[in-house]
Amino acid sequence: MLESSYKNIVKLPELKKKLYMTFALLFVYRIGVVVPTPGIDTTALASFFDNARGTLFAMFNMFSGGALSRLSVFALGIMPYISAAIILELMTVVIPHLEQLSKEGESGRKKITEYTRYCTILLSVIQGFGISVGLESMTSPAGSPIVMHPGWAFRILTVITLTAGTAFIMWLGEQITERGIGNGISLIIFAGIVARMPSAVGNVLRLVSSGEMGIFSIIILTVLMVVVIAFIIYMEQAQRRIPVQYAKRVVGRKMYGGQSSHLPLKINTSGVIPPIFASSIIMFPATIANFINLPIMKTISSLLMPGTIVYNLIYIGFIVFFCFFYTAVTFNPDDTAENMKKNGGYIPGIRPGKKTAEYIDKVLTRITMGGAVYVSAVCVLPTLLMTKFNVPFYFGGTALLIVVQVAIDTIAQIEAHLITRNYEGFLGRSGGK
Repeated sequence: MLESSYKNIVKLPELKKKLYMTFALLFVYRIGVVVPTPGIDTTALASFFDNARGTLFAMFNMFSGGALSRLSVFALGIMPYISAAIILELMTVVIPHLEQLSKEGESGRKKITEYTRYCTILLSVIQGFGISVGLESMTSPAGSPIVMHPGWAFRILTVITLTAGTAFIMWLGEQITERGIGNGISLIIFAGIVARMPSAVGNVLRLVSSGEMGIFSIIILTVLMVVVIAFIIYMEQAQRRIPVQYAKRVVGRKMYGGQSSHLPLKINTSGVIPPIFASSIIMFPATIANFINLPIMKTISSLLMPGTIVYNLIYIGFIVFFCFFYTAVTFNPDDTAENMKKNGGYIPGIRPGKKTAEYIDKVLTRITMGGAVYVSAVCVLPTLLMTKFNVPFYFGGTALLIVVQVAIDTIAQIEAHLITRNYEGFLGRSGGK
């Protein structure tokens, strides 16, 4: 079946072109990851990151696809853009002008995207300056300075380089979304995580060969990974289907309606947005604190390090908040109830209009709470893995959730292209002959 599906992709020139474009742009991104920023002793920096496994730096390095450990031109990754998007989403609720733009359709969306880009550049400048200043005072475990020629020339060059790198990644993401398959920003994060997997497997094999990690631990870890992946796939596909009945109505000489349908509500409506948003918010102050040599900032950095109780509590709190916030932004029960009423639809036992909206909101709140608990439980998995099994890399629920969700969404888009051209999809015959 899969072989037939791959052949169908080749038969569609448009789909094949989109896939090639996606791979080409992701390849360009991976090239930028290995281009270092000028003025850095890469050997000393690599030694520093080898000594920082299991810390906030390791998680940030995972999201940047290994760019941070090299301090490449893409070291900031796509996180400034995600942080800017968070800020704009939150400001939409409190600033009437942005709220009005969000309701103006395509033109309003373009204006908000423009504001997001400006905010991304501003955040990149701030983070780039903080990194450049912090690097000047950092040394490798052997005592070698990471910055070979500190000073304002290095700081300005680093800020310009890192900001330009983030702007270019932002452009790549938009190009993938427009010309390729899937969401460009999500695919860039996906590519960064997947690219780290071969080295992670190599580290595990090295620990096994040296006797630091037992075969039994490897078996348990592998089984746990398979179970978690299966659980994520199951929960991401899970829906609460509200039955909807359409009344019969006569239009001209034809009769419409009378059929039964359902309103599908996903348990995890917000997808990978909550953990990404939560991670980026926690990363920003914690990363800056690591580069400022003050006792209080060092305390903040240690409290916000992955694995600590404070970090997990804040992380879970942000995940729950963004699950509800993003669901509220993307799904409006009042609009759904109004559209159902206009088309002669109703939920059995519920009055159309306001009562229907209240019922949908009640159901949505319950399943969103369940989805938030599920996402939170999956995303705190790294603590268990790194403490119980001595995992030599940052592996956990956030990375798995992103990889699985992006893979599902991308396959769904390919499936949609195949079905519209009367071909079988990856999951079997979904339509056509």
